[in-house]
Amino acid sequence: MVRNYNIALIGLGNIGSYLYNYLKKNKKLLIERNNISLTIKYVAVKNLKKKRKIKIDKKLIVKNYLDIVKKTDVDVIIELIGGADGAAKNLVFAALKNKKHVVTANKALIAKYGDQLAKIAETNKVNLEYEAAVCGGVPIIRTLKEGLLANSIKKIYGIYNGTTNFILSKMDYEKFNYKTSLKIAQSLGYAESKPDADINGSDVAAKLNILSALSFNSLVEKNNIYVEGIKNIDSDDIQYANTLGYKIKLLGIAEQINNQLYQRVHPCLVDSKSYIANISGVLNAVIIESNPVGTSIIQGEGAGPKATTSALVSDIASIARGNIKQPFMIPTNKRKKINYKSINELRFSYYLRFDVKDKFGVLSKITNILSKNKISIKRLIQNPNNLNKNASIVLVTHTSLEANMQKALKTLTNLKYVNSNPKMIRIETV
Repeated sequence: MVRNYNIALIGLGNIGSYLYNYLKKNKKLLIERNNISLTIKYVAVKNLKKKRKIKIDKKLIVKNYLDIVKKTDVDVIIELIGGADGAAKNLVFAALKNKKHVVTANKALIAKYGDQLAKIAETNKVNLEYEAAVCGGVPIIRTLKEGLLANSIKKIYGIYNGTTNFILSKMDYEKFNYKTSLKIAQSLGYAESKPDADINGSDVAAKLNILSALSFNSLVEKNNIYVEGIKNIDSDDIQYANTLGYKIKLLGIAEQINNQLYQRVHPCLVDSKSYIANISGVLNAVIIESNPVGTSIIQGEGAGPKATTSALVSDIASIARGNIKQPFMIPTNKRKKINYKSINELRFSYYLRFDVKDKFGVLSKITNILSKNKISIKRLIQNPNNLNKNASIVLVTHTSLEANMQKALKTLTNLKYVNSNPKMIRIETV
């Protein structure tokens, strides 16, 4: 017997419009594959007068989106408004309190209010599904909840942001500078007109918060993560990385070491022969190290209407099949508050770059400062520019304590004959 589920769609931007068309055109396919019929019952949009590429039956449109949560003929509400607060927050809280299933692509909302929302969903025995919130069409949420249920996860890391990966790929393979690469990303719709959340790493941090909560059965912690973006990476860094046998990638990493959890987002130099180094363009990839299965890798499109719709439909179908699940796998009152540790307690090899006046003794002063902070040199590249009497000094260090490196950088930044702030990128073994 075919079961019918009525859907309310809130938000009709690029993703909402694509989803609307998909559900209309593929109703028969979804019945064949899942024995369920999905009917769009209501649609709410911010601007009723806005011209759209799709035709919406006027009978479906509801002016006040909050009226939908009280309608008795709605089973699933799909939130595609975006943003952690405002309308999106009001809608999802109200929907769950009114015992409606919710599907969302809103990572900011889940990262900020996930614990509160999960508790309401659990109390009212409804689903809060958010596969589309993390890495678009890469089914990482369902993999953690179901596919790797029997495993104890030690580390989860990867490329979670297609925009920054696209920019770094353009800089690397096509030799564009940072500004040009960003403009290309914007022209293709991969980057917003205001791309700060992507560029400064906060988008990756929100996704990492969610993945950590699922991976380590913890609460969603917002303030225990080191975040650094890619805006200081330039073409010279890309070139030197290639010379040294590395690629530069913005990674999100969460790992448990001696029952302590370290969360960090920052650019990394990774071996050019490694799997993660060869994930280019707008692709995302997530790598999970767990026991007993070992290493698992999931790769795919990280954003865009098609990838997001794939994840949204997966969540809707899961609800319609009657799978009532805890939003974070186990009840909120059983999820633990983990002891988070600072990145300063970790050890890395480092890439360091200094643009200096080409003067006798400058290299010696740099190495002396590093030595005083227990940092030793593994590799050295000197690149003099005789035209302006400047030089670039690139160093690769042996493994050193992060706290020592930060202390050394404070001294090196103020060193005479150093033209600009030193560049530091951590080298990650993956």
